Amino acid sequence: MSVKVTWYSHACVLIETEGTHLLIDPFISGNPLAPVKPDEIPADYILVSHGHGDHVGDTVDIAKRTGATVISNFEIHNWLLNQGVENGHPQHIGGGFDYPWGRVKLTIAQHGSALPDGSYGGNPCGFLFYVQGKKIYHACDTGLFYDMKLIGEEGIDLAILPIGDNFTMGPEDGLRAVKLIEPQKVLPIHYDTFDMIKQDPAAWKDRVEQETSTQVTVLKPGEYVEL
Repeated sequence: MSVKVTWYSHACVLIETEGTHLLIDPFISGNPLAPVKPDEIPADYILVSHGHGDHVGDTVDIAKRTGATVISNFEIHNWLLNQGVENGHPQHIGGGFDYPWGRVKLTIAQHGSALPDGSYGGNPCGFLFYVQGKKIYHACDTGLFYDMKLIGEEGIDLAILPIGDNFTMGPEDGLRAVKLIEPQKVLPIHYDTFDMIKQDPAAWKDRVEQETSTQVTVLKPGEYVEL
């Protein structure tokens, strides 16, 4: 059975594995590129990488509607409980946990994490998923860091990398990240949502595939790739 990965624009991704829906950073309301409404998205688990409003997004409303378990760092976990989220599982960077659908490990991310109300959101993270024999690395919001090479040693089937620049890695550092990770496939994200992160993903695809053996999948919001 394949693993389905749908991109809802920005950093919001839905991973479907054996009937379980893993929703990452659900920034839908207020997102000009979102192809769906928050109440149209299924979620059994929601993963929040850091506290910024364009990543926490609609987590609270979706979790209350679906009863989803929210996976995040300990600080965001506590903040979400105070917002009325009933089901949560705290983790922290370097720690992994086995769930009924597979395993997820939190990785470092070079970014910030203040929550929408200004309270402390702990350290930002990325996610390394182990599902159905596949390994998916969602870098979330981050700058380039050399330890991506260590993540790549896991044997990554799909890397989900930001290329928007300004707030995260841009195309140049995104290419360097691909060279460090050496994934089978890469999905560029976190671009075009706002004018200051406009990019040309087709040009980036051409360059990555010229300089590496990684296959680039460029999706429109709402489209998916299967592993």
